[in-house]
Amino acid sequence: MTSTPSSTSTEVRWAEAAELPGLVAVEVAADQVFAQVGITFPAGTTMVEEVGDPSRVLVAGDPPVGFALFGWVDGNVHLDQLAVHPDHGRRGVGGRLVEALCAHAAAVGAPAVTLTTFRDVPWNGPWYGRRGFAVLDRAEWGPETAALVAHERELGIELAPRVVMRRVL
Repeated sequence: MTSTPSSTSTEVRWAEAAELPGLVAVEVAADQVFAQVGITFPAGTTMVEEVGDPSRVLVAGDPPVGFALFGWVDGNVHLDQLAVHPDHGRRGVGGRLVEALCAHAAAVGAPAVTLTTFRDVPWNGPWYGRRGFAVLDRAEWGPETAALVAHERELGIELAPRVVMRRVL
């Protein structure tokens, strides 16, 4: 992953600290797309607003048009948020971000990448399924995953059926 001088390129690279505030607009715009399937997120801060460490964020483009925010959950790299501005959607940006995240996770020795997502939204559960992620049964969740799902419910994110998915590396 290297930076790119072209604003039209969507090459994946590590975020710079100065770019983090600008990612809020990307996340908000990406979240608004869910309205077309009847999902409106509760008011509050975006996930990326709570991030102060750019080493947890991969971006695509310069300036960024998409990002993957991640952390660690139950010993796996966990994709906390994937967002692509709708003006740049359906061009492979999200797929490149996911592949870069999986490559990073493998390089640092993670056994898998996990995420939580909407089961039936075409650009969520089915989209991740086409990229090698499989739904985990509740019995396969670790304690941190269970706590994360409970926290999402408390925040009001359980607006449609959600699943935990994993891609073994």
